[in-house]
This record gives sequence, structure tokens and C-alpha cells, in this order.
Amino acid sequence: EVGQGFKIAMNILNMGRFKLAAGCLGAARAGLRDAVVYAKERRQFGRPLTDFGLIKQKLAQMVVRLYAAESMIYRTGGLVEMALGGGHADSKAVMGALEEYAVECSINKVFASEVLDFVVDEMVQILGGYGFIEEYSAARAYRDARINRLFEGTNEINRMVITGMLLRRAQRGQLPLIQAARAAADEMLNPAAAGDGQFTGPLAAERQQVALAKKAALFAAGVALQKHAAGIEEQQEILAWLADMVAEIFAMESAVLRAAQSTAGEETLPALLARAYIQEALPRLEGLARQVLAASADGENLRTVLAGLRRLLRYTPLNTVTLQRTIADRAVEAGRYPL
Repeated sequence: EVGQGFKIAMNILNMGRFKLAAGCLGAARAGLRDAVVYAKERRQFGRPLTDFGLIKQKLAQMVVRLYAAESMIYRTGGLVEMALGGGHADSKAVMGALEEYAVECSINKVFASEVLDFVVDEMVQILGGYGFIEEYSAARAYRDARINRLFEGTNEINRMVITGMLLRRAQRGQLPLIQAARAAADEMLNPAAAGDGQFTGPLAAERQQVALAKKAALFAAGVALQKHAAGIEEQQEILAWLADMVAEIFAMESAVLRAAQSTAGEETLPALLARAYIQEALPRLEGLARQVLAASADGENLRTVLAGLRRLLRYTPLNTVTLQRTIADRAVEAGRYPL
């Protein structure tokens, strides 16, 4: 209809963000493959690079982040496909489906483009000086990756889209965000707030950590909203931190749900990858939450909310050295991304 073209353009942009994420995933997998091949062939002190612990750590972190990105991209693609009704939806339904998952598309775009940057940066590091020589793939991969954080809206704009759309949906009554944030704050007064034992079966501990991470994000958002109220839209730093928390949780949950569906055991590769990502993400999530709270409270109130955060994000670190070496060995054995 006349005057409705802007909505079509924005929904095309949303889908473009999702497709960009998928493209970044493919490029990152290619970068990991080339890094593994080089590290297997390159020898130092009479041993291939893949024998050294710090190289194993780099390869494992590349694989783990790729698994998280891949999981969220598959998940988002499936959600959009289901919403589109297998291609039989009319134009209005298509518009509604694409708008419904605009937040997820922005999350995918930000997360995957930054995973790609991480992978190609580590790829150059593994190749050393050869990473700068044009005869090797690393130099071009490193250059080409950078544009993806600008395409389809910069990553800064997409972070504002993530939190902005969530807040607008909450204001319209489409999303019970405010109520959920209040509930998370109320649970801080309840000694049984953590809800231990809520999950059973494969990856129960990891699913529990995801559930508590969601409460932590809601808690931090609630404190920020209480402090800044209608002026929250001018607090771009806080909104960006909250967007990163949302993205981390979406990645954590996507990885864990995928791994839980693919296995009944705890030691298969998907389970190890999901567990490793949780171990990586929780400290980042805690750091983001602490920054939001520090920007939204002070004095005794800040000490109180930080104590509440610690209750939600308590976790016992795993031996990531053993975990990462196992994952790296699987990548080296496969000569590429091992799934």
C-alpha cells in the first residue's frame, strides 16, 4: 500500500542482517580450517604447532564460538521459517513474521560478525608473519572481515535495535519485560531464589545456568529502568551492555538446547562445546551486569544489588584447559570445524 514501503524496506534489512550472519559463519569456518591446516603442517622445536597448549587454546576458542554462532543462526532460521508457514503465508503475514524476529536478526548479525573478527584475528596470530603475506589466505580474510561490523547497520546501531525494540514492545504491552524484571528483583529477597534442581536430564547444570543468567539480565535491566526511567533511551552505554547480555544469553541457550537435543550423554562433542561456551560466557555476562549496575546505583544500594547479582551468577569454574584441549584435538583430527 502507498506509504507502507518503509516497513518493507526495514524488514528486508532485518533479513539481510540474518543472511549476513550466515555469511560470516561460513567465512569463519573457512578461516578455522585454514588455521588448523597450517598449524598441523608448521613445526617448531621438532613438533607441529598443534602440540602446543596455547595453540590448542586458540583453536578450541574458535570452535566453541563458531558452535555458539552456528546454533543461534540455525535456531533463528528455523523460527523464521516456521513463522512464514513454509512459504505459504500472505504478504502481511510475511511482514509480521520478519518483524517478530527483528531482534534475533540483529543479535545474529552482531554476534556472528564479531565471532568472524575473532577467528580471523587468531588465524593471523597462528600463522605469524605468514598471516601478512598475500600468498596465504589469512591476510585477505582479515581485511574482508572488517566490513561486516558496518554492513546492514553498524553493530552499535544493531545493539540499540536489540534493546530499543525490547523496550518498545514492553511499553506496548507486547512483552512482559517490566513485570519480569520486577519478579527477578523480588526473588533477590527470597533465600530460594536460585531454584536449584529445576532441570534434569542432559546438560541440566548448563540449562540451570542459562535460566539464572536470564534472571540476572532482567535484574540488571530492572535496576537501570528504575534509575533512568523514560531517560533510558539516552543511556546508550547501558543499552549496549544490556544488548550484549541478551546476545550472550541467546548464544548460551541456543548452544545448550542444540547440544541437549543432539545427545543423551554428557561427553559428546556438542555437549563439550556447549559447556565450554557457558564457561566462557558467564564471566563476560557478570562483567556486563556489573557495569550496568554501577551506572544505575551507588553507595549502599549498589552494594545491595551487586550482592544480589552474585547470588544469581554463582558458578564453579571447570578445568577449561582439559576441556579446550579435547575440543582442539577433535578439530585437528578433522582438519577443520569438527561438526
